[in-house]
Amino acid sequence: VQLVESGGGLVQPGGSLRLSCAASGFTFSRYAMSWYRQAPAKERELVARIRSAGGSTEYADSMKGRFTISRDNGKNTVYLQMNSLKPEDTAMYYCNAAWGVLGYWGQGTRVTVSS
Repeated sequence: VQLVESGGGLVQPGGSLRLSCAASGFTFSRYAMSWYRQAPAKERELVARIRSAGGSTEYADSMKGRFTISRDNGKNTVYLQMNSLKPEDTAMYYCNAAWGVLGYWGQGTRVTVSS
């Protein structure tokens, strides 16, 4: 099983980034996919989740209207479009796959929002 995140980097406040998470080794379409983030000295927190069936989504309150999660089951990939980025969005962003008691994590991609 592999989850490989990409797309992180340094961006100025107000800018945008698109994160990708490429999955392999499991039946991607069955799994709910989520993005979490962890800032220095803070706990890991949920950013957004997209369900397997129907693709319904949920977001943390501070991300609503700025971030969009989507998935492409044909490419086994989940995306996170991040707009209007703020310095407080600086964190390591992790991809998570969950199905019942099964769950997998990626290694993360770093996002730094700074001028």
